[in-house]
Amino acid sequence: MRSRILVVLASLAMALLAGCGAAPGDPAPKSLILATTTSTQDSGLLDELLPVFTRDSGWQVKTVAVGSGQAIELGRRGEADVLLVHSPAAEEKFVAEGGAGARRLVMHNDFVLLGPEADPAKVRGTSSAEAMKKIADEQAVFVSRGDQSGTHSKEKDLWSKAGVTPGGSWYQSTGQGMGETLRVASEKAGYTLSDRATYLTQRDTLSLEVLSEGDPGLLNVYHVIEMTKKAGDRVRTDGAKAFADWIVAPSTQRLIGEFGRAKYGQPLFTPDAGKDEAKLGL
Repeated sequence: MRSRILVVLASLAMALLAGCGAAPGDPAPKSLILATTTSTQDSGLLDELLPVFTRDSGWQVKTVAVGSGQAIELGRRGEADVLLVHSPAAEEKFVAEGGAGARRLVMHNDFVLLGPEADPAKVRGTSSAEAMKKIADEQAVFVSRGDQSGTHSKEKDLWSKAGVTPGGSWYQSTGQGMGETLRVASEKAGYTLSDRATYLTQRDTLSLEVLSEGDPGLLNVYHVIEMTKKAGDRVRTDGAKAFADWIVAPSTQRLIGEFGRAKYGQPLFTPDAGKDEAKLGL
């Protein structure tokens, strides 16, 4: 009886291997972990890019979509091989610690301040800092991600510029990603800050409008950061370099520049590899 059970188990194992396209003795597939932001996931950009990367390179990618702060922490602990993030100040501090390798400019879009059509705080068309001040003065509902993401960091910077320390029942935090935060803001007829790409991809399901945009301070810049063995022995530095080299390559930059154009009438991201970052948005 024992021998029959062993035979059945062996047969099941062989079937599973066949179903995965593998066979005994085949080399393990190349696999890397990409820690990135919810905006690259929620916008659909990764769905467009990653199959092409796998086809071009042979590397399979496991994506962990979190806020930029959490993505950086995964890199710090050696639990991610490469990062695609949009929190420049936090990135620079992280790279200075010495556990990361090259940090390269990839793309940008911008942040937009959203709110209900009724606009109770009367922020439509004002600068971002002025809009935040009006929202606080009116104690209109503002829904924050509150997750130490790049978007949350930008929001905190805007409150600081407005001279406001937000708090009280009007200031609500979801602790979640951009997509869920947009849904909550829409349901509560509140204001929120979003990257433009995620907003555009979900606009038809929301009762939110762009009320303040275009400030130079609302630029939303993304970098790719390769991790090194200094962060941990499990880091796949070869995979990290393969992905980083690929995403800044001209062919990939063209894909980024076209993403969203057909559906939304405008690209959702502007490719920037090789540009002078100080001149972005000028």
